[in-house]
Amino acid sequence: MTSERHEAASPDDDRLRLSELADLADLSEAELIALVDCGVLAPAEGLPGQWVFGLRSLTVARTARRLREDFELEPHGVALLLGFMDRIRRLEEELRELQARLPR
Repeated sequence: MTSERHEAASPDDDRLRLSELADLADLSEAELIALVDCGVLAPAEGLPGQWVFGLRSLTVARTARRLREDFELEPHGVALLLGFMDRIRRLEEELRELQARLPR
């Protein structure tokens, strides 16, 4: 990771421009725009072309890239799979909370 890349993802800077996110996630800007169009990523602020993303978007974008490569998916397929993964995560959290309420 270059120092420029490291600086872009430092904890002190909690925002990434579209070009920075594309570079760090190893995706093209067009792929990121497609993920925004599919609802996978949501810019924290800015108009199209000037979007700024939170650091959480980096994790989502990297996961999207891995899924795309591993399963040879188009952006809509990646969006669907990420949606399922998020739903599973939320259901697992809910299950843990409910199990914690049960008497031992």
